[in-house]
Amino acid sequence: MEVKEILSKCDHTLLSQTATWAEIQALCDDGMKYGCASVCIPASYVKQAAEYVAGRLAVCTVIGFPNGYDTTAAKCFMASDAADNGADEVDMVINVGWVKDRKWDEVLAEVKAVKAACKGKLLKVIIETCFLTDEEKIKMCEIVTASGAEYIKTSTGFGGGGATREDVALFAKHVGPNVKIKAAGGIADLKDAEDFVNLGASRLGTSRVVKAVKALEG
Repeated sequence: MEVKEILSKCDHTLLSQTATWAEIQALCDDGMKYGCASVCIPASYVKQAAEYVAGRLAVCTVIGFPNGYDTTAAKCFMASDAADNGADEVDMVINVGWVKDRKWDEVLAEVKAVKAACKGKLLKVIIETCFLTDEEKIKMCEIVTASGAEYIKTSTGFGGGGATREDVALFAKHVGPNVKIKAAGGIADLKDAEDFVNLGASRLGTSRVVKAVKALEG
């Protein structure tokens, strides 16, 4: 697989608590230079980043992040606010506790509500696979398929575990044809990235693939 194709599937990501505008600006510069799918950044930088890239690159942000236990109303406000500020894509974290409680109707209703609050922008649903059983992962594939969200996503990268090849393969077997897959967390290099794409991921949430490409140029 060509490096350019891998880069085109990358959400070039910086979500550290200490992220500065200078770092976000550099992320945007790299995202544009290397043809990434988007930059994934904290919500507080979305408006500034959207103005900076001026349509040359999609801007993605995260809501209910990283724990997912905000109220549905709070998540909806965050999604709406992000859309108003210029976000093209929103990655939301599910309420993992509700999954453990088997509150399937509530989980589905929340994803649907957040999708509506995105005002037509693309929604990715982070299910935080490191906390879930395979049975719960399969159920979440069904819920995301029914919700209207465009993507199911493996991980925040903050939960103690990231994307695994097994989870992406499991998603590929159980999501509907309307749902794409994003692998995120722990994607270390181009070989990892290619493996995840070959298993069915359409997007990769990573901070390291662009760095790996820059190192090859170096």
